[in-house]
Amino acid sequence: MNSLRAMIDVCGVGKKFTTQGGEIEVLRDVNLKICAGERVAVVGTSGAGKTTLMHILGGLDRPTTGDVLFEGESLFSLRGPELDSFRNRTIGFVFQFHQLLPEFTALENVTMPLLIGGFTRADATVKATDILHEVGLGHRLTHKPGALSGGEQQRVAVARALVREPRLLLADEPTGNLDSRTSDEILLLLDQMHQTRGLTMIIVTHSGALADSLDRTLRIEDGILAEDNIN
Repeated sequence: MNSLRAMIDVCGVGKKFTTQGGEIEVLRDVNLKICAGERVAVVGTSGAGKTTLMHILGGLDRPTTGDVLFEGESLFSLRGPELDSFRNRTIGFVFQFHQLLPEFTALENVTMPLLIGGFTRADATVKATDILHEVGLGHRLTHKPGALSGGEQQRVAVARALVREPRLLLADEPTGNLDSRTSDEILLLLDQMHQTRGLTMIIVTHSGALADSLDRTLRIEDGILAEDNIN
């Protein structure tokens, strides 16, 4: 760990969903601390609650019980636009399926969080261009996602996640849809971003090699945080 200061404190988080078949408990009394600058893997079987936990950590979903503290402040005391603004400034998201907007170019996709955050189009274009060069796509600025390879699309997604210089990166299976060589390239890119930016990173993964390369592994089974191993 780069710091003993807790950035994230998950306090008794539980999550239930109501379905036609009844109530489903997805997370049960999850407690954990994540320190600033730490790189954490979250592993577990499909349906164990990994993605739900990530959505709660990122403020995309609210817990049924418990709370998430970000540097001592309750994430879920924020409402509506306040939470949206906090998430846009502070957290970057990378998903297995990059979720780029297909009608926009790489540059336009990466400028989107900046425009939402109130940047002028000129300033947003400069920042987005800079980070696309940083991730090795300076020559692909005007290409739309359909004209990019899978690895290039994920690089655009990483650039979009980091263009606002967030302090926390949440990645849900960022290499799950890529071949082994491209996966290695994306993992190297994430490692470089961690080193140059001092990011705190939480990565959901089925890859044992990826989990072993990070600072710590959290295992979730049946909604329970079953173990917390130091790698």
